[in-house]
Amino acid sequence: MSASRVKVIVNPVAGAYSTRRKWPIISKILKRIGLLFDFQYTEGVGHAIELARVAASDGYRFLVAVGGDGTLNEVANGILHSTGTAKTALGIISTGTGSDFIRSAGIPRDYATACSTLTSSKRLSIDVGVVEYQSKGQTLRRFFINAAGVGFDAAVVKETERLPKFFGGTIPYVAGLLRTLFVYKNKPVVVRVGDEVENYRVLNVAVANGGYLGGGMHIAPEAELCDSLLDLAIVGDMGKFELLKELPTVYKGTHVNHPKFKMKKATHIAIESPEPVLVYADGELLGECPASFWVVPAALSIVV
Repeated sequence: MSASRVKVIVNPVAGAYSTRRKWPIISKILKRIGLLFDFQYTEGVGHAIELARVAASDGYRFLVAVGGDGTLNEVANGILHSTGTAKTALGIISTGTGSDFIRSAGIPRDYATACSTLTSSKRLSIDVGVVEYQSKGQTLRRFFINAAGVGFDAAVVKETERLPKFFGGTIPYVAGLLRTLFVYKNKPVVVRVGDEVENYRVLNVAVANGGYLGGGMHIAPEAELCDSLLDLAIVGDMGKFELLKELPTVYKGTHVNHPKFKMKKATHIAIESPEPVLVYADGELLGECPASFWVVPAALSIVV
């Protein structure tokens, strides 16, 4: 494979700033396994989208994202907004804090092992979600490959972004969750799934393509990346202490038996509220409701 046709996009600040330190090691491993490539560092939020869009449009047929779920989201968005979407495959080396998407995709967390999968000829065509939301008076859209949603999780993302980036794994999310817990108030929402319209007071609504979010919470145990459906997980009017009590069951995926959790499968979902409600996708804060979500089947090819 030509070096000019493999682009590696590296987010040096991913994983509590650890990716810059890991990249020289990863680079040596990639060379050792025979992958010919060039690479670029991202320089800020949104930069990976533009790097990936330009690379896929300019003829790169294999892009590799090195970073966390946010980096992966941006590279996927760049590919999906390019002129080379159908011909471009995405490889993943996860060095982020949460690394939720790779749990569903079956990609190794260990970056040395993940590097070895990049020479595989196996491709998986996965579904992609689209979220339409409001931001600064504009209606915008964003692709997501793992999970999006509204409510408490979005507020946790906002709080997590304010915390020092010293730790990886689930620590930043749990810290953000605990800080949010004391001030967050459940929201009234109207949820439309097809022709069905229901009013809820909710803690959170997750729209999942993959099964995990928040650094390993198994929020949608039946979610599949290739079933042409999104999994809707509605967390009802649950109190703070009740949430803390049920949190271990969410990590295990056994929360689905709780009466205040509702699970649905859908292709189109719309959510609105008379109050300001934040919207997020793949661990990144986007804007506010009203929001719509839909699935684009088999839209992205990943290397597995």
